Amino acid sequence: MTGFGKSAVDFCNKKINVEVKSLNSKTLDITTRIAPLYREKEMEIRQMVSESLFRGKIDFCIWIDKSEVASATPINADLVEYYYQQINEIAYHKDISLTLDWSTLLRMPEVLTRTEVEELSEEEWTVVRGAIKEALEHIVDYRQQEGAALEKKFREKIDNIAALQQELEQYEPLRVEKIRQRITEQLALIPDVEYDKNRLEQELIYYIEKLDISEEKQRLTQHLQYFRDTMKHNEPVGKKLGFIAQEMGREINTTGSKSNHAEMQNIVVKMKDELEQIKEQVLNAL
Repeated sequence: MTGFGKSAVDFCNKKINVEVKSLNSKTLDITTRIAPLYREKEMEIRQMVSESLFRGKIDFCIWIDKSEVASATPINADLVEYYYQQINEIAYHKDISLTLDWSTLLRMPEVLTRTEVEELSEEEWTVVRGAIKEALEHIVDYRQQEGAALEKKFREKIDNIAALQQELEQYEPLRVEKIRQRITEQLALIPDVEYDKNRLEQELIYYIEKLDISEEKQRLTQHLQYFRDTMKHNEPVGKKLGFIAQEMGREINTTGSKSNHAEMQNIVVKMKDELEQIKEQVLNAL
């Protein structure tokens, strides 16, 4: 979900800048900083952002850099002329000798005060919309590049978990035999005790069945394939991948609790490590 996009466009002696940043978030959270001239279009801007980015903590900013000509405070010529006429008229009637200079006139009230109200034209908004769209396209391209790298990482980790699962199979027959042998040896240590060997065999079968991990392996294999298939969808699947990763974790944890074998538990630890890396990175997935 991380990304960055920027664009700039010139319009009537000013430069309009658009910048969009994105960080990880469970939902779509948009923060805006909009130049006063474009605030009336905030809802439309938010709609454009939400349609392009879907999810993430979005920081949207649009500001204006004006040229020196556009930012200069204009002189109110009518007011200067009015002050000049009034001062000359008063000097004439009062018979006062008076010499006026520009510095005196420019210091008069409101002569250098900006009073015009700037309005957003349809032509300018069309230009601004284009700049916003360009910035959003840039951040989407950035996210797609990040997504391609994430997909490669996910496939690598999923393949590692599948390979580790295959390693478990070599220890399963040994584990069953070891359990059987240990129970038999413990019974032999008890003196003067007779037991029904058929009943012992039944109890052993029941006990070993409780430690069987065949269902866990089958479900984990299905989850691994479901994760791969989900990544192929051309739509936001980050939340779904997170849910699948949680289910994978349940099966791996159950396998570890049933293993009762040192080598198998070591393999389970490695599987958990691979899965933890998936869970960390899946937060970056849209």
